[in-house]
Amino acid sequence: MVVAWLTYCILGAFAGILAGLLGVGGGIVIVPMLTFTFTAQQFPPQHILHLALGTSLATIVFTSIASFRAHHGKGMVNWQVVRQITPGIMVGTLAGSWVAASLSTVFLKVFFVCFTIFVAVQMLLEIRPKPTRQLPGSKGLFGAGTFIGVISSLVGIGGGSMSVPLLIWCNVSMYGAIGTSAAIGFPIAISGALGYILNGMAVRGLPSYSFGFVYLPALIGVAGMSYLTAPLGARLAHRLPVSRLKKLFAGLLIATSLKLLSGLI
Repeated sequence: MVVAWLTYCILGAFAGILAGLLGVGGGIVIVPMLTFTFTAQQFPPQHILHLALGTSLATIVFTSIASFRAHHGKGMVNWQVVRQITPGIMVGTLAGSWVAASLSTVFLKVFFVCFTIFVAVQMLLEIRPKPTRQLPGSKGLFGAGTFIGVISSLVGIGGGSMSVPLLIWCNVSMYGAIGTSAAIGFPIAISGALGYILNGMAVRGLPSYSFGFVYLPALIGVAGMSYLTAPLGARLAHRLPVSRLKKLFAGLLIATSLKLLSGLI
């Protein structure tokens, strides 16, 4: 158990830096690492990924707060966009978590791996949409929020890998997109975690200290450290070559995805 707690804390520190640096919730790293840790702890196999997804979203609640506060301090959060996209986010994330609870672990793993590799390739090739249009109105942002919410809940992330490109495409600056994405991660995490908690309450055979599909020891360890390190990541975002860091992060994503996929072969 000591090793597990140490893993949670290290994972949280890393996730917090990523949240502030790249505008992502860190879930794209948290989910596979929690999956490996929960497997080593011999949790019921049929519940491992659901627990990893639910716990990941619960940790992002705290990570996103620390991250968007740091970005807000630099004036890099477009709160009008956050307000307009949040209703769609809430609807999509709740719906997605409800669907995910009924899906098999194998399907969720394959979906997560495919999504992660897509994000990694996007980072490696530095694929960015050209800023050719303006932000859509409230209806357009509601639709975009719903889509981002559904996908985020299925893979346990804060949505930054989708919201950042969307905002850049709509002529938001890189730093503004990262800061606004960090704020968008909060409603994603709140509604997603709530969905996994509610859908897991009636499930039997979950490990002790589980609250629905949220494993509380992992939540405490990861969230505590990520909350402390997210402001550091936000400061680094304005000092370090983000494009180079993205490539290193993409390599890590690919390696992690292949390791996760190997368990299915």
